[in-house]
Amino acid sequence: MQYKKATIVIENISNLVTLKGPNRARRSDEMSEVGLIKDGIVAVEDDKIIFVGQDHLPQNIRITSETITIDASNKLVTPGLIDSHTHLVYGGSREHEIYNKLKGTKYLDIMQAGGGIYYTVEMTKKASFKELYKKAERSLNRMMEFGVTTVEAKSGYGLDDFETELKQLKVIKELNDNHPVDIVATFLAAHAIPERYKNNSDTFVEIIITEMIPYVSEKGLAKFCDVFCEEGVFSVEQSRKILTAAKDWGLIPKIHVDELEPLGGAELAAEIGCISADHLVGASEKGLKMMAEKGVIATLLPTTTFFLQSEKYADARKMIEYGIPVALSTDYNPGSSPTENLQLVMSFGVIKLKMSPQEIISSVTINAAASLGLENKIGSLEEGKNADIVIFDVPNLEYLIYHFGVNHTDTVIKNGVVVYSNNQ
Repeated sequence: MQYKKATIVIENISNLVTLKGPNRARRSDEMSEVGLIKDGIVAVEDDKIIFVGQDHLPQNIRITSETITIDASNKLVTPGLIDSHTHLVYGGSREHEIYNKLKGTKYLDIMQAGGGIYYTVEMTKKASFKELYKKAERSLNRMMEFGVTTVEAKSGYGLDDFETELKQLKVIKELNDNHPVDIVATFLAAHAIPERYKNNSDTFVEIIITEMIPYVSEKGLAKFCDVFCEEGVFSVEQSRKILTAAKDWGLIPKIHVDELEPLGGAELAAEIGCISADHLVGASEKGLKMMAEKGVIATLLPTTTFFLQSEKYADARKMIEYGIPVALSTDYNPGSSPTENLQLVMSFGVIKLKMSPQEIISSVTINAAASLGLENKIGSLEEGKNADIVIFDVPNLEYLIYHFGVNHTDTVIKNGVVVYSNNQ
């Protein structure tokens, strides 16, 4: 018999949510199948899971004096949470905009008046690499404390100032090298039309296509390319050109789409074959059906809708009914969702999107992993997968989401290492 040596064992788990199943995004009724085990046990060897089951370990797994044993009695254990849409790296803050929001000024109107994204662009240009790194590191620490073990992070606050775009991407790379949380980079120069291209936006599109995308691809600075496809920002045709060029250069397309108005972005996401389409508050019936057919993941961002004081939320129930895999994320950013709390987003998923707790946990684990192309490594607790695990100090999944606005995290394990403990 070949023995394995456990480096971590989590035992007496009251409720163990494994998400065991196919390594792909789950859709429809699959999102409710969370692989729940009562009285569970999980064993880890170095950075990989070696056993997930009930009651006790098999005979071929040894516990030694060096094994870390964690008692999870009356606790919930899940895969590490994945925040699959964030704007992690930026300069400054935008709390001064709260007065405009109280007056009912719309997001795009604030931006067109020189605020919004444009203000953050100026602050990000002025910030040093070190300042951006330290600010993003603080946010990443908060995310980890809420149970997040993998994050997607976008550029997008340099726009036509390519050096600032690159500065953001390099901060992301260094954080990924140094921080326990894994970070996946997305290139988003197409976040807004720069002031000097207001009357000639096609010229900026050409610069992105011919100069920026090739450089980012050749230097390996991003895995994905994203576009803000919205009325007053990038048109469907401009977005098509950018994402087609990105695919030609080996970047995987994502898209901010139909956040505020039904522009036809969901249809474009399906046409291009985007790995995910994000926001989708105004998506059309036709677009949603096309996304379902092509398997495009819908990443929904309810705290953004909440913070923008909109009455309309993305129709998660319809998406799930149509067979679209749904993921949830914070959209952490300085203007429309200034929160690192993915647990809060999960609660909003129930309260505002009418998703079940089982659908919610699928959306922030295996489906979020699939939206980053990482479903073979993370997103579920199964033998051979990375040991990204969260222990929540709650008795069950329903309580985690029902009791909202607080941090329920007890312990975070990333790649087989305890990186956060509420007991220390």
